[in-house]
Amino acid sequence: MPRFSANISMMFTELAFDARFEAARNAGFGAVEFMFPYGYVPESLAWALEEYALGLSVFNLPPGDWGGCERGLAAVRGREAEFAEGLDMAARYGRILRADRVHCMAGIAEGREAEACYIGNVRRAADKLARQDCTVLIEPINTFDMPGYFLNRTDQAVELLHKIDHENVALQWDIYHHERTHGNALSALSDVLPHMAHVQIAGVPERHEPKGFGALFAALDASGYAGWVGCEYHPRGKTIEGLSWLGEARDAAGASRT
Repeated sequence: MPRFSANISMMFTELAFDARFEAARNAGFGAVEFMFPYGYVPESLAWALEEYALGLSVFNLPPGDWGGCERGLAAVRGREAEFAEGLDMAARYGRILRADRVHCMAGIAEGREAEACYIGNVRRAADKLARQDCTVLIEPINTFDMPGYFLNRTDQAVELLHKIDHENVALQWDIYHHERTHGNALSALSDVLPHMAHVQIAGVPERHEPKGFGALFAALDASGYAGWVGCEYHPRGKTIEGLSWLGEARDAAGASRT
């Protein structure tokens, strides 16, 4: 059965952020992930991960002015210096948190110049983070949720990985974003698998609890995928009340082994 990580930027939001680590562990998650750790003291986050015996599956590089609708800087020409500053900050947090995956957000941009900027910035991030054994992830995000986002298709991401051509860059494949854009994800798994270092899930189309993913979980198991599956969804109510899907997935996995 896949190993599940709770995205505590979206889940357990009925609790204070520092209480979500314990809640995730008590709910049976082996790891957590979060969007942006930069408003918190990194040592306090590292303490919580160790105290509750949690892995850290991923976090994002600084996105620019999130409140001003910026969604990353890697593909935004003219912001290279700010991207570099954010990369330095992410590297510092990554060292303290012992992170082995970070996601480099592309941003709102388009065209060949944006692509060239993106490739250059991702390569620089990959070079820097390789020195601390941390892989850079790129993720296609659907344009329904994030209009104008530079990287918005799975096939585009695979093509860019070939152009980036760096051993320290891999795909963060979010099933929700894929299915909003392309449809059924299971049919694409074999093509995506060689490039994939992290998976995320959520129900489609409302981004609530990820029910009905039994066939996908079985396929991930059969493929030998050993990474985390990040649960990046907005619970319909309190997080605990919506976790029946997790128990059902575990029961199904147990039954398949008997």
